Amino acid sequence: MPTMRIWISRLLIGIVTAWNLQAAAAFILYPSAFTFAFELSGVAGQAAVRGFGVLVLMWNVPYLAALWNPERYRLALVLSLLMQFIGLVGESCMLFTLPGGHAVLGDSILRFIVFDGIGLVLLAIAWVMGQVNSRG
Repeated sequence: MPTMRIWISRLLIGIVTAWNLQAAAAFILYPSAFTFAFELSGVAGQAAVRGFGVLVLMWNVPYLAALWNPERYRLALVLSLLMQFIGLVGESCMLFTLPGGHAVLGDSILRFIVFDGIGLVLLAIAWVMGQVNSRG
C-alpha cells in the first residue's frame, strides 16, 4: 500500500476509533449523564452505562491494530468492519422493534445507528483503498 493510502486509511480508521474511545470514556467516567437516555436510573443504571463503556473499549481492540498498520493488520480492519456492521444491524433491529412510548430511548438508539453508519462507511473506504492497492 503506498504511503499516502496508508495514511488516509489510518486517518479514516483513526476517526472511527477516536469516536468510539471518546464514547467509551464518557460512559465510564460520567455514566449518570447517560442514564436518562437509556431509560435507566440510580446505581444500577450507572453500572449498566459503565458496562457499555467497557464493551466499547473491548470492541476497539481490532480497530487499534488496524490503525497501527492497516496493510499488515488487514484482518483487523475486516473484523472492525464486520463488528461495525453487526452494531448497525443490531441497533436498527432494536429501534424497529422498540414499542411506542420510548421516544428518548429511540432517539438514543438512532444516534448509535447514525454513529455506526458513518463509521461503517469510513472503515469501508479504508478497506477499499487497501484492496485497490493489493491488486495493482
